[in-house]
Amino acid sequence: MVAWRGADHSPGDYPRDGRGAFPCAGRTSLEVESILISRAQGESGKPVTQCGGERTDVSGANARAAGCEGAVGSVGTAGAAAVAAKPRRRVPVDCGDLPFLIRRDGTWLYRGSPIGRKELVCLFASVLKREADGSYWLETPAERGRIEVEDVPFVAVELDWTGSGREQRLSFRTNIDEVVTADAEHPIRVAHDLLTCHPTPYLMVRPGGGGPGAGSGSGIEARIGRAVYYELAALAEPGWIGCRRALGVWSCRRFFPLGELPPEEMGEACRARGAAGAAGARGGGRSGQKD
Repeated sequence: MVAWRGADHSPGDYPRDGRGAFPCAGRTSLEVESILISRAQGESGKPVTQCGGERTDVSGANARAAGCEGAVGSVGTAGAAAVAAKPRRRVPVDCGDLPFLIRRDGTWLYRGSPIGRKELVCLFASVLKREADGSYWLETPAERGRIEVEDVPFVAVELDWTGSGREQRLSFRTNIDEVVTADAEHPIRVAHDLLTCHPTPYLMVRPGGGGPGAGSGSGIEARIGRAVYYELAALAEPGWIGCRRALGVWSCRRFFPLGELPPEEMGEACRARGAAGAAGARGGGRSGQKD
């Protein structure tokens, strides 16, 4: 999971439109900074103040010592301690549709312009959620807004594997540097185009709509890039999915099919498996009679 990187950015780092506004219409830079500061405070458990464009954890008298004349310094030691002791639970304000678009290749756009800084993309991705209806949202403790996603938000760009057979472990790195190991909670699936039957593999990155505490949802996936898919195909081996013979990969003692064998091979395999099962049953019967 991508860690919160609010301390790495200054107000000038965030995207604005031609009027200098932030994603939520009518919000000033100070309001947006207060939202981000509130998020940082919620994760660290300490009051946070703004000083020279950097976010610094302070408490009580340390705020005045840092040379900041912000809200924490004006409230004083007692007020800051009371706020830290009794954090308020906020209900995010619905901002409607935000001018964000995530392309199929994983590029994030703001008002039609690509967001070039990877750190900023990781920042937004850390607050990305998905609802049960399939819609995607950017959500902080104070605000939330719907964004558009062409396919899925992330792309798996690198594969690393250890072990072999059932003990094999497949780990994927996404375009935002999240590392995910394929297992029961993070399955690999392959979808096929209805017209061309072209396969597109996906990996579950954040089950349940976006991670711990996100509630139930459809989960957030990454599309497995073509180069990584070729690496998976090189690791594939035959396996069974019910009575279907398929090529797939093992990871954490789970078999993930990548594609079915041709019908004639699948039919022969099913018949061979059925014959082997029948022979085993007859053998067991004879063994019981001998006993």
